Amino acid sequence: MSNRNATDTIKGYFYQFDYSIEKLLTLSNDSDEIIVEGIEDIDIVTPTETTAIQCKYYSKTEYNHSVIAKPIRLMLSHYNDVKAGIKTKIKYLLYGFYSHGQSKLSFPIDIVFLKEKFLTYKSGSVQIRHHDELGLNDAELQDFLNLLFIDIDAKEYSVQYNSILMLLKDIFSCDDFEAEYYFYNNALNEIRKIAIKNNANDRKIKKSDFINSINQKQLLFNKWFLELKGKKLYNRELKDKYFRALNKSPFERFFLIDLPASYSVNELKHLIFIISKRYSNLKKREPKTYCPYIFFNNLSKSKLLELKKQLFDEDFNFIDGFPFFGSDFSAKSISIKADNYNKINVKLFNDIGQILGTLDYITKTKEVYQFYFDNTILSIANGDIRNICVQITSIECIKEII
Repeated sequence: MSNRNATDTIKGYFYQFDYSIEKLLTLSNDSDEIIVEGIEDIDIVTPTETTAIQCKYYSKTEYNHSVIAKPIRLMLSHYNDVKAGIKTKIKYLLYGFYSHGQSKLSFPIDIVFLKEKFLTYKSGSVQIRHHDELGLNDAELQDFLNLLFIDIDAKEYSVQYNSILMLLKDIFSCDDFEAEYYFYNNALNEIRKIAIKNNANDRKIKKSDFINSINQKQLLFNKWFLELKGKKLYNRELKDKYFRALNKSPFERFFLIDLPASYSVNELKHLIFIISKRYSNLKKREPKTYCPYIFFNNLSKSKLLELKKQLFDEDFNFIDGFPFFGSDFSAKSISIKADNYNKINVKLFNDIGQILGTLDYITKTKEVYQFYFDNTILSIANGDIRNICVQITSIECIKEII
């Protein structure tokens, strides 16, 4: 599994997101739910109880009682509101990973220890006893302790991450790559979207809804996921999975490429050269020659004409499905076999409709590779056609992936 090199700050966010994902996947019932950034970092809600969880990752910090004292005081303040009838009774969990020092805390915690180590602190030169400020007696503090759970031996970052991947592999019956790039990526994206919503009700999600929302085999560009993987590793693993051995098989390959608001014809021309070089085989001794089909989405007619003119001027042989002047587009014409004699290096589409007609016309093995920014370019219902969709951030990154 990859080494997720991220800063400590970023890791803290991911650790909490990953914990939310793991908790959702391991809830007992499909109707159970969590609230992200609710009372605490994560609230787990079942028909019988609610548990508010504060989740922290301190990979370089020694455990000391002072580290968790303030969160415990805040939890006690919530408990006091419950006693006053202002809020609903819940359970509390402090969950954290520390580099060392866990032996300093012994269980069970008694009332004296609670008061001295967690509830008593100084503000300037003034000693404050939080329980006295709230007016809570020992019986009430014991009731609070009965609701409080502390786990300072939480899973290490990579252990938790790998645990999630194992859960996803089991749930979706998938391989390592799919668990990480599809389902974990989707899960991370879903949790991130929930976490930034303003209304607490919108930050609530059921286990069944969560699993349904991430159950799609589509590569989503996720800047958080990319931050974890690193751009070079991300692109290399996509290449290894989908493109490394492509030129070994004489398939009909369709490259559908979304265009950004700003691009140059020269940029597109060089991308065509790269795709053609890597995914064409016109050798005389090759019994099954082939070349790729390419479509640029959102390419204006004027720039398409300019692109074709430049290719023609540079003696780069291509066809576009129009067999003679004034003819309609012909799927038969564009699907002519490329070989050493006609030296067709690439086949260019003018619009999406031409792609669909050609896919229907061709009877050989077909593969479609869509590189898109926001939405996929083409909806393909035929399950016999391999359809790989890769969300991108720039045209440049396509060169690294393919």
